[in-house]
Amino acid sequence: MNDLSAQLDQLRGSAPAARHNARTIAALTANPGCGRRALLDAAAVDKAEVARELGFPPQFGQSQFAITRGNTFEALVKANGCAELLALLRTELGLSLPEVGYYDLNAVGDRDGNAMRYTKTRQVFEEALRTGSGTLFDHPLLRLDIAGATAYLEPDVVALQFDGQFHVVEIKSFPIIDKQADPTLVAGAARQSAVYVLAMRALMESLGQSPDLVSHESILVCAKDFTLTPTVARVDLRKQLLVISRQLSRLKSIDKLIANLPAGSTFEPGPDLAATIAGIDSRYSPDCMSHCDLAVLCRAEARAAGATDTLGRGVCDELGGVDNIDTALALGDGTLPPGPEHEDIAELLRMAHTLRVEAMA
Repeated sequence: MNDLSAQLDQLRGSAPAARHNARTIAALTANPGCGRRALLDAAAVDKAEVARELGFPPQFGQSQFAITRGNTFEALVKANGCAELLALLRTELGLSLPEVGYYDLNAVGDRDGNAMRYTKTRQVFEEALRTGSGTLFDHPLLRLDIAGATAYLEPDVVALQFDGQFHVVEIKSFPIIDKQADPTLVAGAARQSAVYVLAMRALMESLGQSPDLVSHESILVCAKDFTLTPTVARVDLRKQLLVISRQLSRLKSIDKLIANLPAGSTFEPGPDLAATIAGIDSRYSPDCMSHCDLAVLCRAEARAAGATDTLGRGVCDELGGVDNIDTALALGDGTLPPGPEHEDIAELLRMAHTLRVEAMA
């Protein structure tokens, strides 16, 4: 264990580590400037539990019905060594898969810990690269660097090897109706698949292989129409890979965030938790409400401070660096003389104020 890992474990305290998945990492990259989320995720802290402890429980999440449907659909696709998936790949995508080698990497078991499961994943993939054997690799445990800390990913996906490349297969239970699916759901699945591709490419590089052995094209398995009958489609992830790679590289350095905390700080429940969380810089925006467990807390802080962040990224960009709502209003009605840095935006705000007064009249 290195010094950074030891520091993150100390911050987490006695609470069990929360496991990352592609959904949480894709959401993390949606707000790379938020030091609060970066640090809590790097320390594998259960953000929902922290939010509840501070009196701001999260207000989103999957319904039990959606979770049950997803689990049922995935079990159907993977039954009997992924027989249904293989049939789809052969018939609907026309892939030539005459011989199949199936490896269930989940068989190592949670009791053996992340390190042992990751080692087993490396061994299986290394053997597959050396001999060309193996077609389906179920539940591989992957690793990805998140702001200087290692995150383990346990995807509910299958890594498929054919034509000398590995492909990520993402299984989702949302419907494809008349060959059309909800664009928002497809985009979310593409972002998650891109995270898995990046983690698999990191694995290839750790084995001394080219990351290009992992294809930029994933295979999406969804429900057909209103049934649980699976269907498949190819998804090009090049755009998502570029965006997520860039955003991960821009995440704040974890060691610098830790250095700004008082000695002995911890995220365990207690009288000092609120002060510890408040001492970490956050970057709230309204879209945080759809993907971050701390969003309700951060929104309350931003509202109390009168931050323009609560108005959305578009408004913040147009305000040109004016980060307080009261300041923006005072510049608009002329009660606050603008400084040199606000002269241009003050003129626009005065124009907007005049238009509003006329409209109200």
